[in-house]
Amino acid sequence: MLAAALWLAVGAPARAEIRLSDLTIYLNDYEVTVHVVALGAVPPTFYESIQSGIPAHVRFTIELWQYNRFWRDRLLTTQLIERHLTYNVVTKEYRVTFLKGETRPVYATRDLRDAQRVLSELRATKLTPASELDPDDIIYVRVRAETALNGENTFVARMAGTAEQTLQQSDFRRIRRVQ
Repeated sequence: MLAAALWLAVGAPARAEIRLSDLTIYLNDYEVTVHVVALGAVPPTFYESIQSGIPAHVRFTIELWQYNRFWRDRLLTTQLIERHLTYNVVTKEYRVTFLKGETRPVYATRDLRDAQRVLSELRATKLTPASELDPDDIIYVRVRAETALNGENTFVARMAGTAEQTLQQSDFRRIRRVQ
């Protein structure tokens, strides 16, 4: 028992964890949008695998919640955005493909840093029209980001260092502007 605990404590690979930054909710007259950046979406431990042809997947799950003071909070909408990064050994080119939640053309570059930027940044992701929300509601957003080699994000993959995930919640926002 002690040996197993020691093995888990010492044997776990050291890696940089994925973190969410700049989580911002924008409430304009027409829609609710979210901006978020995933830092460390492609950790350095993934580089060798990506350059040997294994794709790296990044999945964002964005949830819009309504705060209720005396009861459970209510989930209003969920949006799933999935992207993956591949490397072509022949052309020495990185390709970011937008799989779910976005209709953008494939982004190709020779610079890994540029591919990471496109892979990890969500700009102006539209969640819901503002007209569908009650002006007196208090809302917040939860974002879960997952990154994995070959799309496999399981407990075993996270222990092996080939997958990571994180969760962040925004501050509460009131729909109606208070004068």
